[in-house]
Amino acid sequence: MKEVTVQELKDMLDRQDEFQLIDVREPFEYEVSNLNGLNIPLAGIVIESDKIDKDKPVIIQCRSGKRSAQAVMVLEQQGFDNLANLKGGILAWKEEIDPEMDVY
Repeated sequence: MKEVTVQELKDMLDRQDEFQLIDVREPFEYEVSNLNGLNIPLAGIVIESDKIDKDKPVIIQCRSGKRSAQAVMVLEQQGFDNLANLKGGILAWKEEIDPEMDVY
């Protein structure tokens, strides 16, 4: 499974690279803190997979990287080949990029 670090994601955001960010946490988690990704909870990832881009890189993120890794595996079984997991999730983002970010 391809993974990107939070620093790599920050660099992509800073460069305004073209990619899609999907947050697979629950809506209440997304409300606490998010990176402006599209919120598709893990439980609905297959049902809502039509919202996920197939023509550009897609980074999947969650709180710690575990749920997003599950989402990547499930979506790869659906034929996606442009996915990467955000290593460490939003917890790593807080630790390495934005210490002021609220997380639960």
